[in-house]
Amino acid sequence: MSTLKKNDIYTVSIDGYGSQAQGVCHIDGRAVFVPRALPGERCEIKILKVSNTAVYAKGEKLLLPSPQRRDSDCPWFGICGGCDCWHMSYEEELRFKLQRVNDALERIGKQSLKAGGIIGSDSVYRYRNKGIFAFAPGAEGAGFGFYRERSHQLIPIDHCLIQNELSERCAAAVAGFINSRGIPAYDEETGKGTVRHVFCRRAVNTGDAVVCIVAARGFGGCTQELVEELRRACPELTGIVLNINKTRGNTVLSGDFYTLWGRADMEDILCSLHFSISPQAFFQINPPQAQRLYELALDYACPEKVGLAFDLYCGAGTISLCLARRADKVIGAEIVPEAVANAAANAAANGVSNVEFICGDAGEAAGELESRGLRPEVVVVDPPRKGMDEKAVAAVAAMAPERIVYVSCGPATLARDILRFNAFGYELRSATAVDMFPRTCHVETVVLLSRHEPGK
Repeated sequence: MSTLKKNDIYTVSIDGYGSQAQGVCHIDGRAVFVPRALPGERCEIKILKVSNTAVYAKGEKLLLPSPQRRDSDCPWFGICGGCDCWHMSYEEELRFKLQRVNDALERIGKQSLKAGGIIGSDSVYRYRNKGIFAFAPGAEGAGFGFYRERSHQLIPIDHCLIQNELSERCAAAVAGFINSRGIPAYDEETGKGTVRHVFCRRAVNTGDAVVCIVAARGFGGCTQELVEELRRACPELTGIVLNINKTRGNTVLSGDFYTLWGRADMEDILCSLHFSISPQAFFQINPPQAQRLYELALDYACPEKVGLAFDLYCGAGTISLCLARRADKVIGAEIVPEAVANAAANAAANGVSNVEFICGDAGEAAGELESRGLRPEVVVVDPPRKGMDEKAVAAVAAMAPERIVYVSCGPATLARDILRFNAFGYELRSATAVDMFPRTCHVETVVLLSRHEPGK
């Protein structure tokens, strides 16, 4: 029986990682999670919480540091809830992420095959093409920044080492404007106030940049002045959009969108294709790594020419248009209407005529293809972090494609869904991790599943 109690002090050796990049040690047969501790380190820890499922501690004294430990470049590391890995070398971060994927495949997915490697990013700084700064009222007016870990307490941050610099200037310009006019930031508790977030996207391969101001209400007669202020502070902008979001809760973009100046859609180039992306449409935040990920997914999906390919969760059509190069016909499906419109426009802009896009969730779209008697040779799925629901897995399997390529940003849900596909006769054949989000604990994985054929 465990004797661990809150406030107890232990000297321990860290022997592994948790899924959120915490160090893990073992006391009395129980795993103890220690934030920002590294394998191989010896340290003194203090127990903070003991539950039936987990034990949490904090490091009190580092007795023997790992050679992979680094001083953090970010002054807010450990305070802001955004990054997890500034305390380790990038090589160690990649090792942790590959281990995270393989632990999930083995423990949750019950798979014997492991990811063969991880594709690292060329840069760990300023790689995000999208920045979202939260706003909140403060003692000296509206402030902006990011939330403290596991809370909605705003940490004022005016620069971030992984965000593009333009998003910081946009947020600062909006904060300066509303504070000079006495316009309050939105208060989550009361529902009063105006500005909730500033969301900026900047293209990597074109000159486009669009800022979206998310507010609970409009700016009335001050609207044109706000536009002029943003254009002065951020002359790179090609569009300014206002999103009136009156919902209570965590959803950043919701409600009605109004273009205040320029173009709402951002144009960028990925895999030699031109894409138009609306504020609501999903687009990968690290385009150089996204290109590597899509090339890998394409090699898994279509090692040779195929007849029909199906792309679920297609977003603005990035994977669909790549697939169109190796398939006679591609059908993409997406639940967000604006993204479907983007995808169709992107196909037309690139002169790609062998694609079709339908609006609907994954299960409905798969069911529609089945009802039309269409049998794709390959299905590519790129779901959100929550993964696929069981109906979607069953609908994809019912079409009996030869190959399923799963692009995942959540190792645990990926492993769970692989196990579900196993039940329909699909086996894991290949897996590769891709680091899309340096300095965070998040990692993408591309896997290939194919139907089990006895004797092969």
